[in-house]
Amino acid sequence: MRIAHISDLHVLAPAGVELRRVLFDKRVTGYANLLLKRGRVYRRDYLLSVIEAVRQADQVVVTGDITNLSLEGEYEAARALLDDLARSVEVTVVPGNHDIYLPVVLRERRFPHHFKAFFQSDLPELALDLAAGSFPSVKLRGPAAIIGLSSAVPRPPFVSAGFIGQAQLDALARVLEHPEVKRRTPVVLVHHDPIDDRFHLEQLRSGLVDAPRLRNTLSPLTRGLVLFGHLHHRRHDRLTTSAGALDVVCATASALDHPSPQVRAGYNLYELADDGRIVSIETVVWDPASSQFHKRELPITRTVS
Repeated sequence: MRIAHISDLHVLAPAGVELRRVLFDKRVTGYANLLLKRGRVYRRDYLLSVIEAVRQADQVVVTGDITNLSLEGEYEAARALLDDLARSVEVTVVPGNHDIYLPVVLRERRFPHHFKAFFQSDLPELALDLAAGSFPSVKLRGPAAIIGLSSAVPRPPFVSAGFIGQAQLDALARVLEHPEVKRRTPVVLVHHDPIDDRFHLEQLRSGLVDAPRLRNTLSPLTRGLVLFGHLHHRRHDRLTTSAGALDVVCATASALDHPSPQVRAGYNLYELADDGRIVSIETVVWDPASSQFHKRELPITRTVS
């Protein structure tokens, strides 16, 4: 099985941003970021090239920040892209902080309204009915159990931290004990970094607040993948557990135009054998000079207990 991993699409509405929708809430800071930074580096043509390339995989997973400011036009444009991709390959998504940018977006359940088709669970009885959607979601596919978590919560301006919550972590523990999951290799999807060694205040500002609890919940696993985004660069860590080790891998933003191949647009590719062994972990980088993708190894950066 080949699993393609994309993240942080930051899809913009075709008609652009309506100023009246952004000037009087947190979106004004996101819009300023769009004008000052992301607007220069976001390339829709890169994103479309990535979308086309991952059609060759057996599964595509998207680890959040599908939209940029949680605007309705962005939701619609992103849904159209994913609907088109899903005609070729099964797609699974989890939300990122940009997908649930404001409390009103969460209250109105805008993310599940548009994207629930992409995280329908094979074990719905183990999911929680959250405002962000029904999570954990589980897809049992061949040797893999693809498990989606929501770490997306609305935050004040200049804060992008995530939070899973104990109820969802308890549900995850029940999922991992299910016999159909136990006989497969878990592929856990979350938007925020499950391994973060920065100062605590930095974690509270932009990390996963309850990352240690997530790692503790995953500790009984002997092997598996934990896939995330949010950082906008590629990274591969090894997380040792009480029973073995997990590969924790970050994908860069799928549309970024950047001189560094560690950051520039592309996707990650994971291959699982029929018995669930993780055969390979690679990254695929867009080369604007040749208008082609090039595979690169994604070596382990560090091992964390």
